[in-house]
Amino acid sequence: MGNTLLNQIFHDDQGNIVIAQPPNLPLIVGIVASLLRLILTTGRVNIALDLIAFGSLFTWAWQELFQGVNYFRRALGLVVLTALMAGKLL
Repeated sequence: MGNTLLNQIFHDDQGNIVIAQPPNLPLIVGIVASLLRLILTTGRVNIALDLIAFGSLFTWAWQELFQGVNYFRRALGLVVLTALMAGKLL
């Protein structure tokens, strides 16, 4: 397999196509905290869950951006990181 741009976008170092992976701990924590925020919508618990969700998803996006296995995963990290920051600014 050649070292073309298309191969670098979707393939990892072993030549496997990687688009989705099993979630790691920051992603699991971020999803759970986000879902709990939908149930617990008021008070300090909601604020704490918002901070936990944001921090966890920020960590996941940062890791994907700088340690993703291919360019697709790194771009995904950049998109999520940008969306998180835009969501806090708006």
